[in-house]
Amino acid sequence: MQNYCKTIGALAAASALVAGNASAEVEYTLGTGYSSEYLFRGDILGQDLVEVSASASTEWNGIGLSAGAWYASFDANQNSTTELDLFGEASKDLGFATLALGYIWYQNDDLDFSGFGGPSFRVDDSQEVYVKASRDLGFANAYAVYYWDLEGDNDGYSELGLSRGFELNQCLTLNLGTNIGYMWEDDQDTSWTTKASLDWGFAESAKLSPFVALAVQLTDDNDNYTAGFGNELIGGCMLSTSF
Repeated sequence: MQNYCKTIGALAAASALVAGNASAEVEYTLGTGYSSEYLFRGDILGQDLVEVSASASTEWNGIGLSAGAWYASFDANQNSTTELDLFGEASKDLGFATLALGYIWYQNDDLDFSGFGGPSFRVDDSQEVYVKASRDLGFANAYAVYYWDLEGDNDGYSELGLSRGFELNQCLTLNLGTNIGYMWEDDQDTSWTTKASLDWGFAESAKLSPFVALAVQLTDDNDNYTAGFGNELIGGCMLSTSF
């Protein structure tokens, strides 16, 4: 479920796709980290999230291509569970905005929500496609994204967000981001999430990024999937390297 953020097969496919183009360069990124709680689209799905990720990206004929895997272990309802996400994306800079089309496959290990105070439900394996538009506004980067569940009966989920980075020195960058989620099936906003992270580039291609995030719920409707969740403040740290 990471936006947010899939496997060896996906990476191999991305590498094979660019193998025929000698001028294409592939960038690989590896990451790992810890979060006090699993924050997904403004909601808490569990505690003590430990994650690892791998991705590859390149450009082919003016089209940006990326694919990768995200794997996590966390505690949900006092039980240890895992999740594997596989993803791929193609994007194109059209000048006025960058448009992207992506796919995410979620594999969940017996993840259920029967004790959070809201309606009981289970999170099964699922697939999503999404479309995203982003643009540099000068003062910040803005984006709008719509996710559609291929296997469910919902009308989709959207986000509007802004982000900006402030270079403090050659090694430190402060990143700020904020977004509002909207659930089309419920016809209402879900949560407002703001995150601040400090990237410390301690090596040429590696960085350590401690962060804090605040999710503010925008509805108390018991029929909304956010029912039973309150405002949440979480913290964590990520380590990543690119080559």
